Formats: sequence, structure tokens, C-alpha cells
Amino acid sequence: MNDLSGPGTPPPGCPAHNGGRPAPDAATRIPLYGPEFAARPQEFYEAMRAYGPAAPVELAPGVEATLVTDYAAALQVLQNPDVFTRDSRRWRALEDGTIPPDSPVLGMMGYRPNVLFTDGAEHLRLRQTIADSLTRIDAYRVGRHVERVSAYLADQFKHKGTVDLLNDYAKPLTFLVFNELFGASAEVGDRLIRGFTGIFDGVDAETANQELAESLLQLVAQKRARPGDDITSWMMEHPAKLTDEEMLHQITIMMGAGIEPERNLIANGLLLILSDERYFGGLHGGGLLVEDAINEVLWNSPPIANYATHFPVQDTDLAGVKLPAFSPVLISFAGANTDPALSASRQMLSKRAHLAWGAGPHACPVKDSASLVATTAIERLLNEIPDVELAVPADQLEWRPGVFHRALSTLPARFTPVQRQAAAAGAAPAGRASVSGQAGSRAERKGWWSSFLTWWRA
Repeated sequence: MNDLSGPGTPPPGCPAHNGGRPAPDAATRIPLYGPEFAARPQEFYEAMRAYGPAAPVELAPGVEATLVTDYAAALQVLQNPDVFTRDSRRWRALEDGTIPPDSPVLGMMGYRPNVLFTDGAEHLRLRQTIADSLTRIDAYRVGRHVERVSAYLADQFKHKGTVDLLNDYAKPLTFLVFNELFGASAEVGDRLIRGFTGIFDGVDAETANQELAESLLQLVAQKRARPGDDITSWMMEHPAKLTDEEMLHQITIMMGAGIEPERNLIANGLLLILSDERYFGGLHGGGLLVEDAINEVLWNSPPIANYATHFPVQDTDLAGVKLPAFSPVLISFAGANTDPALSASRQMLSKRAHLAWGAGPHACPVKDSASLVATTAIERLLNEIPDVELAVPADQLEWRPGVFHRALSTLPARFTPVQRQAAAAGAAPAGRASVSGQAGSRAERKGWWSSFLTWWRA
């Protein structure tokens, strides 16, 4: 049985061990924060496999955890809620004060009363409400809305010849799509975007969190008074009868867990298509399809790379690795999907066999819609600017540091400018400045969502 203090000697050449310098003590954990891990995560996963199916890691200074990089072991954790709880209130190091209250990982790992951190009957009640509501989403309606949003965003930059495909396209697109799905009014939608943007970007997070909570309560109040054809209203109609507070927490996790991964899925898909000749050929006939690119990203570069925090309810053996009770165990979706044990059969596996959507009782309930949004967004962009290409070599792009995601900082591209029609000038500059943080009095008055609504209704 392996002890998580590590093997007799650390993996040779492990990037966490400074690439060939004398090996540290075997108890040293592999740090997963900082630019080194962000730049070369697969090298880290490869090094971790020397420890067995799971490795000792440090998520942030002083925050110890176990990361599962083996596909079969990952399924064992994900599919056994009786052995592994999701309730982080049982995290021993957090309870005894070892983890500081201002630790940067608590935003993702700290307990909240939502479907992600519950088990058993309460989890089933909340998940059923969400799942039943999501089944009412009409794929045609979603596709049409993504096309409208894509056209609107392309109108803002296609006359320029350059664009940041992440921050000027993928990022606002996901906000605008989710505002529509949840039935946000112009005012509420702008506030939701400001709140989530502040939290995701770490800009005055306390103020952003307050604005997010207030905007969600406003959304819930509006839908209580006047239900619509949207997810918020459908959840309220559900027999589970969620309270306003329960609604707030479920919508927060649904939007938060959708917006950030979705925009990274779109950006990572675009990067693959624009940097790989197999897909470049597809733009001009004969190459692979956008759907194939999305599937490849979900296998090899999933937007949520490491997450699904579990806590063993007792000292547990995971394929020969000792897991102490109530210590965090995370699943490396990126590591498990690239497990060498799968190499001989990966191409024969179902497109749904990857773990990017999770597995077991906490598997993502909206994977089909998420794939539809990403595929449609990329296809529409390539139709709008068919000669788009990367503005810098792919290996020079910067990846955002962070344990949990696989996310670019920017995705600069260039193309032949399209002459702008006078009627398309519209209200977009205000929205664009609002999301990107640029100054301007008009941006302070209107945001992305209200600007889009104005454009669409004109």
C-alpha cells in the first residue's frame, strides 16, 4: 500500500522539483499553484503518476490534498457517495483552523448550501429540482439565442481586424446566454455580470459578492411576482418548493459552474481549431468538425481540470493509496482523461466516456446544452470571420494560474476587417467597456446585457 508521503524518491525531472535539482524530502507535496503548473500541467500529471493512482499535492500555501490522476480510481471516488462525502464542513484541517479563513481555495472548496456540497436526500431534492428544470430547455431556442449573441458580438469587432477571442467573444457570450436562460431583466442582467466578473477576476471580490447576492435576490423576487419561460421560474414551480434563499444558492452555483467553464471551453476549442491543421482543413473542406474539436478539448484540455472535492468518511484505501479521513481528495479530470492506461482504447471510447462532465450522482446535468452552446458559438464565429487566425504562436499564449481550471488569459486573433454597416453601430461600445473594465461614462450607464437587449429590439 502506498503512503501519500510519496515514493522513495520523487519522480525524476518532476517540474515541481525544479527539473533535475537534488530531490527534496519524500514528504514534499507537489505544488499546483503558480505559472509553472499553468504552463505545463501534463508534465505535472505525468510526474504524479509515480506515486500511484493519486498523489500528495498542495493546492495553495499550507493547503494539503490528494489528487487522483488515474481514470479507474477517479470513477471509484465519483461513484461512491457512501465512502466519499462532498460536504466540506467535515474538512478536518478547516475545522481545526489549519486552513486560514482567507485561503484562496475556499471560494471553490468552502461549504455553501447548494447541490454541489450536499449528499443523500438533500442532494437528491436539490438536484431533482435543477435537473427537472433543465430538461425543459429547448435546444432550438438555445441555438437561436447563441446565434443572435454571436452576431451581436461579432458586429463589435469584425470591422477592426483584431480581437481577443476570449475576453471580447467567449467571455461576454456566456454571460449573455445565461442571462437569457435564467430570464434576467436588463437591470438584473447587468448587475449579475458585474458581480460574477468581479468574483471571477478577483477585483474587489467582497463588493462583487454583495452585488451578486443582491441581484440574484432581485431576480428571484421578480420571478415570484411574474414567472416566465425560464429556468428560474421553472425551479420555482417545482414540487420541491425551494425557498428564496435556496433559490439564490442554487442559481449561484448553476450560473457560476456554467459561465466560467463554458467560456474556457469555447476559447480552448477555438485555440485547437486555429492551431491544428487537422481542424484548419475543416474550415476549407476536408478537415475535422467543430464538434470533434469540442470533444478533443473535453478529453485533453477540459476547462475544469481539477475539482470535485471529496472527503473520505473514514481512513480509506484507494487502489493501494492511503487516504486519511476527512482530508480533501480532488479529481484531476485532465489527468484521468490522459491516463496512459487508456491510450490503447481511447479512440474506441464513447465521446461521453471522458470525465470532463464528472460522473456519479454529482455529474453535470447540463452537458448537452453546454456542448451545444460551445459548438454553435464557434461555428457562428468562423462563419462571420472565416479567415481568422491566431495573432501569436500558440506556444506563446499565457495560461491563467490556478489549480481548478485550464484557462487562457487572452486569445488574440487577426483577420481581414469587414466593412461596418452604419445600422450595426448600435449600443455595443458601452457593453464592451463595461465587461472589460474600460472607463467611460456610457459604460457606467449600460452594460453588456442591456446593450444587447437594446440592439436586439431595435
